[in-house]
Amino acid sequence: MNAGREPRVADGGTGRGSEIPEHAEHPEHYSYSVYADPAMAERFEGMRFSGPIGTLIAETQARQIDAFLAPLAGKRILDVGTGTGRAAIALAKAGAIVTGVDASREMLAVAERRAREEGAAVTFTHGDAHGLAFPDRSFDAVVCLRVLMHTPDWRASLAELCRVAAGHVVFDYPSLYSAAAIQAAVRRVTHRFDRSVEAYRVFAPSAVAGVLDGAGFRVAGEHRQFVLPIALHKAVNSAAWTARVEGALDRAGLMRRFGSPVTVVAQRAERAQRAVRP
Repeated sequence: MNAGREPRVADGGTGRGSEIPEHAEHPEHYSYSVYADPAMAERFEGMRFSGPIGTLIAETQARQIDAFLAPLAGKRILDVGTGTGRAAIALAKAGAIVTGVDASREMLAVAERRAREEGAAVTFTHGDAHGLAFPDRSFDAVVCLRVLMHTPDWRASLAELCRVAAGHVVFDYPSLYSAAAIQAAVRRVTHRFDRSVEAYRVFAPSAVAGVLDGAGFRVAGEHRQFVLPIALHKAVNSAAWTARVEGALDRAGLMRRFGSPVTVVAQRAERAQRAVRP
């Protein structure tokens, strides 16, 4: 069991992939500057996961990670963009050997405190998704949630996730073919006037599959959560209403085509080929 051991914060080491890209040294990009604010780090958890819809998102996220990577006990898992440590702590409590990486020292400080309070053993490390300071295939699995939509170079970041994963990578993205695309367009316009607004990107599944293929991975499974905008669900603020409406849309076949965010588990292709051999 991991309970009772102390979480640890370390600096990223050297080794292949450890070079931090130039844009990470100049934190004008919102994905660095916004999360370097200690006040943001303290309120982050409440902003993302409070209320019935925030709780639904967090619980669904945890269930999907477990479904994609089970059994978790004893697995070496890297959580990239760990933020305040929600996924990393849950994985550690399930028996995984977890390292959490984030570019924000402020977020890591909150994550370390939360892990200590919850008795979860997680090694927290300062680092950047564009250049992870770990050798090739050094983790059984890599998890990266709500990160690629914000990184300056998502292709380089996804390739890095694949490089350090021996078997599986779990990540998510808002789909180009969903209501999230409308909100993303609005946010891009708003970001021009307010630099603190997160002007996230949306993804075409074919583009994601192309990067995975180049890294020697392929999509092994996916989960989609909402057809309607998350903002609408948060405005209604009823998990029961959300479950009823989204369930009806799923049964109508719309979730498969227009659902978002898309949570993906990708598998190293050579491992997938071995699995299908007689």
